[in-house]
Amino acid sequence: MFRTTLRAWITVAASAGCAVAFCASPAQASVIWDADASQGTGVFVTTLCDSPGSVTTGNWNDGHGTFFKFNKPIGTARCEGHSVHTSAGEYAFKDDSTYWFGWDSMTKTGNAQTVFQWKSNGTNDQNAQNYPVLMKVEDDQLKAWYVAPGETWISIGSTPWTAGEWHSVQLGITTDSAGQGTLSVYKDGSEFASRTGARTWDDLGNKPRWGTYFGTDTSTASINWVARLKMGTSRADVS
Repeated sequence: MFRTTLRAWITVAASAGCAVAFCASPAQASVIWDADASQGTGVFVTTLCDSPGSVTTGNWNDGHGTFFKFNKPIGTARCEGHSVHTSAGEYAFKDDSTYWFGWDSMTKTGNAQTVFQWKSNGTNDQNAQNYPVLMKVEDDQLKAWYVAPGETWISIGSTPWTAGEWHSVQLGITTDSAGQGTLSVYKDGSEFASRTGARTWDDLGNKPRWGTYFGTDTSTASINWVARLKMGTSRADVS
């Protein structure tokens, strides 16, 4: 008798458009930014690439389509693309939100140093972390860090990286200024780094950067090719 009654209740709820809390549909995922390199460098808000370095595009007809080439020659410290530019202008990142970034990357050597920054807005004492999330290609490894307030570097994982080959990367960030954010990083389909209880939103907020950055070291040349760059609200959006 109970099963018959329950089955009838479910049927009525479904025919009524599931207008009860039990039948609420999940939130829809979406692609926020499809930064195909065929659109040019205008998909970034700006490029940070000291002369004679350059951000250019190319296509080797290898199945990856058009790519960005971040070229940092000797004598310069960085070559990066900064933040997200959509048809509506610069994207406004927010606290208490989930963002997924996905891209393919190939570096010329196993030492391209910083290839991604979740860079804090402001300078010096205007922020507490500078870059809460940072990824490097170093010593033939892809390394990920959570950088806590006070610029305390905490390694959250590493995985082998082969120079001269394409690798897929997906990074998920749930932003939280109170220290309850989360991080998840995949390379070639496998998660290799994660973190919970992280402060992922700095005092003035954050924006992403891609490319190759060596800090104060200007003695090393580096190239990072990036293709299929996207941003969404789920990993499925950017895989």
